[in-house]
Amino acid sequence: MAAVLTNLYLEPAQRKFLEKQAKTNGTNLSVEARSAIDLYKAGVSLSDLQLLDLATSRAKDDLDAINATLDAGQRRAELFFAQIASIKAGSPQ
Repeated sequence: MAAVLTNLYLEPAQRKFLEKQAKTNGTNLSVEARSAIDLYKAGVSLSDLQLLDLATSRAKDDLDAINATLDAGQRRAELFFAQIASIKAGSPQ
């Protein structure tokens, strides 16, 4: 469906935000406004987005903790295998 020219009055902060999003996404203000309206039309609310942001932040924290645990395990394994290699090097084959 073809877009219909529509005058839309935005507050300066809203326009600035849409322009920033457009620059980030390589689009334009109209595309970003239509995307925002489509989200609203689909029933995505601000509180939904805030919950998603919180969940994403918590998931990142959990993944960071898992990665730290895995890194520590990797270091312990490397030390273990280095000790095994050292013991093997010092004993007759």
